[in-house]
Amino acid sequence: MTARQQPDQQGLCMASLDRALTIQQANQEFFRQFNGSSEEICGRSIRDVVHPSVQQPLMRQFSHLLEGRHERFVAPVIAVGPGEEAAFSVPLTAVAVRGGLPDTTAILVMMPTTRNTEGARVVTNRKKILSEMDARILEGIAAGVSTIPLASRLYLSRQGVEYHVTCLLRKLKVPNRAALVSRAYSMGVLTVGTWPPKVVEDFVK
Repeated sequence: MTARQQPDQQGLCMASLDRALTIQQANQEFFRQFNGSSEEICGRSIRDVVHPSVQQPLMRQFSHLLEGRHERFVAPVIAVGPGEEAAFSVPLTAVAVRGGLPDTTAILVMMPTTRNTEGARVVTNRKKILSEMDARILEGIAAGVSTIPLASRLYLSRQGVEYHVTCLLRKLKVPNRAALVSRAYSMGVLTVGTWPPKVVEDFVK
């Protein structure tokens, strides 16, 4: 059963994807949530409606689904709605729908709408706010590397690292390193589900 054939379930966005993860059909809730018509949404990749920070782990999950390793998965994602700032954190459920022929697998994707995920909106701003050095220092802090090993790794003095850390705290408006990492994840600056931590390139100047 495709997303369009299913009755519109209030508060549930549904879309069916082909093997290339292109949106083939979707219900009205999906179009409303992402502020687009059928013509604007269908034919786009599912990657286009999720934040860059979650794309890599999500694509890995979809690959496992297509390879038949799993029949379904549920993953927390940051979905990107209309406008640069309109991002929200929701659980995404994906189910493989297999046809009679080997290559007829379709994937049904379901997400609750933001009306049913109160408080789920996340801070996001995809402006290029970090220098290359800021990004490397943020990755080091998120991985738990202390100042002196980080200075050695990046060919900086201890004071140089502290200067960049102070700048990062000011940019992200936080009081300490723990809050810095937490804020970076909430903004989608750090990729979800990868280790060691990696800054999303969209944020690097």
